[in-house]
Amino acid sequence: MKIWLFTLFVVAVLFGCKNKPEVGLPYFNDADFTPVWLDKDDPAYKKLHVVPSFALTDQNSHVVSEKTAIGKICIVNFFFTRCENICPRMMDNMKKAANAFATDTSVLIISHSVTPFYDNVAVLQKYARDKNITANNWHLVTGNKDQIYSLARKGYFADNVTGPAVNSQFLHTENFILVDRNRHIRGVYNGTIELEVDNLIRHIKMLEQEE
Repeated sequence: MKIWLFTLFVVAVLFGCKNKPEVGLPYFNDADFTPVWLDKDDPAYKKLHVVPSFALTDQNSHVVSEKTAIGKICIVNFFFTRCENICPRMMDNMKKAANAFATDTSVLIISHSVTPFYDNVAVLQKYARDKNITANNWHLVTGNKDQIYSLARKGYFADNVTGPAVNSQFLHTENFILVDRNRHIRGVYNGTIELEVDNLIRHIKMLEQEE
């Protein structure tokens, strides 16, 4: 529901507001995904939520960290290789986004396994082969479960659990999270819906125009 409200709100602002025809994407500071519009010279800009540092390993045994993402716009999601319900649809839709930016070195995709105790590098390699995930900028990552779950919940606000979440609970989300070059969250999209992915692609192009 929050995602649909965000989508409708953004569409209304971008296309229905007569007084601010050049309004860009909002920022998000908490799990409620309440949009906030700020100029970079606003004192509140320095207090925006920033995705924390991380270090994980991708399907090619490469370390992926916040340093990998320096100067890049990131699409983030969470999945597991044995998922047979929403994950195949999500990853097919992510492939659409990957194809849209296949030659764009400023865009990075990070898909985190929520069952890293099973999804080791070898499993992720096979999954990438089976799903024909070949984009150089698409990283399927594994690592310490506590780090991934903490990063998901506290860094990206990516969980469908209501109420206080604890690390022992299974992480479940269909969200794609859009993060800008300064590690600020700028959008959340239902990754199972193709129209939402179209909005994601359009919003990435908007972010690329930001200074």
